Amino acid sequence: MNICKTTLKDLYLIEPNLITDERGGFMRVFCQREFEKIGITKNFVQINHSYNLKKGTFRGLHFQKPPFEEGKLVRCIKGSICDIVVDLRAESETFLQHYKVELSDKNLKMLYVPERMAHGFITLEDNTEVLYHHTEFYEPSANTGISIFSEILQIELPIPIQIMSEKDKNYPIINQDSRL
Repeated sequence: MNICKTTLKDLYLIEPNLITDERGGFMRVFCQREFEKIGITKNFVQINHSYNLKKGTFRGLHFQKPPFEEGKLVRCIKGSICDIVVDLRAESETFLQHYKVELSDKNLKMLYVPERMAHGFITLEDNTEVLYHHTEFYEPSANTGISIFSEILQIELPIPIQIMSEKDKNYPIINQDSRL
């Protein structure tokens, strides 16, 4: 697998090497040794699966507050998404910067989202499915998010939002001085 740095510190794009033959294909989607080489040593403790019926469904921008911060390995296994990550680490040189990438069942790319970054996506097709591997258990009291509509983030989506939960619509607008 190819593990590539992105424009955000500690955020990695992972491109599996697909091996094909007359039977079909095979690829590694995780290798502890490869991840340790880039400093990712936490174990994955939970896997979640999101099923999205309609194109234009937006989920995010989510994260868990301390002490329940989590890293995520995100993979689109059916359809396609525009995946979005925002760096929420005030001490980071990429604080409040975002990164967008298309993840799909065709390009096979994955994204490793480190702790203290907000994550979300918009579906680019109907019937899209996403798998998330988490390094921390879900803790409802620590679950929160920020608004995709925060002007300081300057996030332009490739298509308009058609469906969004009330919870996601009501996350706070953030600015340079926000305490997260």
